[in-house]
Amino acid sequence: MAPTEVALIVFACVFLGALLGMGLRVLIPEHHLSEDTKDVIKLGMGLIATMTALVLGLMIATAKSSYDTQDDAVKHTAARILLLDRMLSSYGPETKEAREVLRRTVASRLAAIWPEDRFQRARLDAPETVIADRTIEAMILHLTPQNDAQRWLQTQSLRVGRDIMETRWLLLGSLGSSIPVHFLVVVVFWLMIIFGSFGLLAPRNAIVVAILFLCAMSVGGSIFLILEMDQPFEGMIKISSGPLRYTLAHLGQ
Repeated sequence: MAPTEVALIVFACVFLGALLGMGLRVLIPEHHLSEDTKDVIKLGMGLIATMTALVLGLMIATAKSSYDTQDDAVKHTAARILLLDRMLSSYGPETKEAREVLRRTVASRLAAIWPEDRFQRARLDAPETVIADRTIEAMILHLTPQNDAQRWLQTQSLRVGRDIMETRWLLLGSLGSSIPVHFLVVVVFWLMIIFGSFGLLAPRNAIVVAILFLCAMSVGGSIFLILEMDQPFEGMIKISSGPLRYTLAHLGQ
């Protein structure tokens, strides 16, 4: 389910909780809402609010950690690709074809992961990328070094190439939501209880309804931002393609 849809569901549930609280106030006898009762309700809601804040903080930290990890992986890969190109260039003209394949591979990755069409989904596991990686590795293996410098460059190029592939597999392996669905369900339930208490204790007028509406929208917006950050290659909050574009612009020089 898309982050926008989840955020709308969260907003609807939370605001509905507030309206149910306001409706429940009409049904409850007035003597059941004495000052002592209100104090107990406030203490209970304070406990739930604290737990909600802690879980929301954990969700934010998890999403941010996942985003930073994948962002670092993209930057690391871009740097290693540029290093590999420089090593192949230093080897000699025999690597011209391998460097051209490397350039085409980077260009195809950019088009697949950051497509020009904003409505097109990112493709991180394109099979042609795996074929290109193996082709470049085979080209490096088939080089015939003529001196110690070329032998060292061949060995280091293979090592850097393997490092690039390893980073790519780690990136693919870390895809998917890092936020358990159960966490989100429990948080929404707690928020419904909190907003229900707001409606139960608040007076019934248009200003109160408007404030509760805006607060529910804010809660839905925070969930939206968390889920967006948890999907760094899709949606509004995307990992920048700048490092790979910089690498592409300097390949072959």
